[in-house]
Amino acid sequence: MEAVSVSSIPNGDCWQYEPKWDGFRCLAFRDGNKVELQSKSQKTLTQYFPEVASALLKLAPSTFVLDGEIVIPVNGELSFDHLLMRLSRAQGGVKKQASDFPAVMFVFDMLADDSLLTGETMAARRAKLERFTETYLDDNGTIRLSPVTTDIEVARKWLSMAGASLDGVVAKRLDLPYQPGTSRGMQKIKKLRTVDCVVGGITYSAEKKAVSYLHLGLYDDGLLNFVGSAPLPSSEGKRLAPLIEGIIEPPGFTGKAPGELRGQFGRVISEWHPLLPSLVAEVQYDHFTGARFRHGGKFLRWRPDKEPAACEVSQIKA
Repeated sequence: MEAVSVSSIPNGDCWQYEPKWDGFRCLAFRDGNKVELQSKSQKTLTQYFPEVASALLKLAPSTFVLDGEIVIPVNGELSFDHLLMRLSRAQGGVKKQASDFPAVMFVFDMLADDSLLTGETMAARRAKLERFTETYLDDNGTIRLSPVTTDIEVARKWLSMAGASLDGVVAKRLDLPYQPGTSRGMQKIKKLRTVDCVVGGITYSAEKKAVSYLHLGLYDDGLLNFVGSAPLPSSEGKRLAPLIEGIIEPPGFTGKAPGELRGQFGRVISEWHPLLPSLVAEVQYDHFTGARFRHGGKFLRWRPDKEPAACEVSQIKA
């Protein structure tokens, strides 16, 4: 069951609110002496988080399915970069990483115990999950119960705290059963931020005769580093194309370039045109980790009043 993105927290007696953790969504299947961790895209995560699988295997019940989020606490905050390192097997491999920075799984739903629970309402499933966790879990263990509230003021406070560890708030309808796929009975609200970036390059669509993507940079120690891309609306892309013919000129980025950083889902930008650093765009983003926008940016407006040299990485807020 996946949430739809909305701009504000829904209000009403039928809603339950949860923190949206900055981690990997995960379904945990326990069947006897076998545990499988599965991502939202149905990929197996078990081998990357052996400490989570081991903790689930030690629980007394032999059959259950839990829905939750795997996170890695580092120095008091949750680190998405450490999650990505698990998948790459970097920094000494999975076993060393699990020892140095052990993962935690926050559980927020129960889809099966000794029978399938997906036909029951969220309220009924949450009650069963709370009984399960009270009986079998340690509050400070690897598997933990994620908090909930029906008080919208508490939810608003959680949203105001969104940053390095919290990704926002999730609202769920208490009166609905589990609905696989995208459902309006589950809504996510993120705290979005904006930053002014230099346009260091573009992707041009010859078919549409328009600029389709802006490739964005921020200065750090005098170098313009690529930090992410933002798609342009078709009308804006067509308007921009003839205006930038005179500034399509290398090098564009003087530090890290688009082809050197993998974007979302491992994609690499291979075809782009460098621009002289004269255009500044205000973009919206959710997270800035690993010296880049995690999910790309959203173009908001041009900033002709701002000097490109003032677009420094120090503008970024966690």
